[in-house]
Amino acid sequence: MYELQVEGMSCNHCVGAVTRSVLAVDAGAKVAVDLQSRMVRVESKENIDAIKKAVIDAGYEVSAAL
Repeated sequence: MYELQVEGMSCNHCVGAVTRSVLAVDAGAKVAVDLQSRMVRVESKENIDAIKKAVIDAGYEVSAAL
């Protein structure tokens, strides 16, 4: 499981955009977004770099990844 601190999310549209970006890389991924803390938890077989790139390409900043 990966945890990403994602900056720039402010609404449910952002939650959907981030979720769709991860699912585009791994359709079987499980994505949980906490909008208030700006934390995105991802269960995926893809590597962290692919997940981060997808989120960044969607227009968001990943400030930390665990």
